[in-house]
Amino acid sequence: MTEPLKRRSFLNRLTLAVSSSLILPLDNFSKALKKMNQDMDTTDPILSIQALGFQWETSDPFLFCVHHEDNFPKGNEKLGPDPKHFSGRSMGDDFIVKDGFRMYHGKTVPGFPGHPHRGFETVTVVRKGIVDHADSMGAAGRYGNGDVQWMTAGKGVQHSEMFPLINSDKENPMELFQIWLNLPKKNKMVEPHFKMLWSENISKYEHEDSNKLKTNVEIIAGKIGELKAPDCPPDSWAADVNNEVAIWNIKMDANAEWTLPKASANINRTLYFYEGESVTMAGKTIPKYSAVKVLSEHDLKIKCDKDPVSILMLQGKPINEPVIQYGPFVMNTKEEIQQAFEDYHKTQFGGWPWSRYDQVHDKTKGRFAKHADGVEETKEG
Repeated sequence: MTEPLKRRSFLNRLTLAVSSSLILPLDNFSKALKKMNQDMDTTDPILSIQALGFQWETSDPFLFCVHHEDNFPKGNEKLGPDPKHFSGRSMGDDFIVKDGFRMYHGKTVPGFPGHPHRGFETVTVVRKGIVDHADSMGAAGRYGNGDVQWMTAGKGVQHSEMFPLINSDKENPMELFQIWLNLPKKNKMVEPHFKMLWSENISKYEHEDSNKLKTNVEIIAGKIGELKAPDCPPDSWAADVNNEVAIWNIKMDANAEWTLPKASANINRTLYFYEGESVTMAGKTIPKYSAVKVLSEHDLKIKCDKDPVSILMLQGKPINEPVIQYGPFVMNTKEEIQQAFEDYHKTQFGGWPWSRYDQVHDKTKGRFAKHADGVEETKEG
């Protein structure tokens, strides 16, 4: 009987010890639980802060982002600047600001004359100014002042992006973002396609904080709550909602506060603070013109200082495939890049159906998009 008594005695003591721990004051337990939650909540959502240059660093599934900002002068009859501005420039390769603007690869009109792409998408977000589009499919367009063009290059397309100086009686300020979004291997050779997201149709989210100060978000891709962006091209990585691709242009009043809602874990999310003097994110002061990479699975409190701010957010599930880029081609292997060059030299990706590679449209024409199938959209303004 000794051994059973010992065992029973041990079990009794164990039961007593457990019971004692359970009858500790509940407020102690609550405090411990609260502290644990606080420790979890204090995880710093900011991964890195970097100064921005002309070309912005991006994360998979994005490849590239550039912020064009030019104070173009009055336009002449050719929709370009007075040739007096050409002196001292590296014409055809002019990326240094002079007299407040750049000509880029344009020699008469600023912009990017016909050039090829394969294997990814371009998303051109025009905040101010006008862009004239033309491509090897015979499609064309004029868009700007809040419009967005989303083009799937797919198996190959040539296009031009010129910045016509429409106004001859006043200056022609231009500001735009061009964003490159990768395509997964299965979609790299799809048919080219472009779609216009007209400013009138872009979903706009508005938040008013406790001080009645506003935050406005242009939802170019993705959604906030039930408010969704217009449909993107069908073969885009963004077309699958499970990839959580978001392109948001966020504008906040001076002193406004807003909490950026969290996404799923393991989503790449970067905020580009491109306009304004001061902003804090998760309690950290962010220097002017900075990129901030953050953890996607955390809400992010954003607070402005005394000036309004603008922030571009790029977010998406990574494609997680090899990326080989050479100039305007983005594929998965060196062999595919070589094939892209060979195909381009053989076919010119359909040739160039326009009279000039720096194609601009008639000065009097308004906003429009003529698609490869002949369907034309027109917009006022």
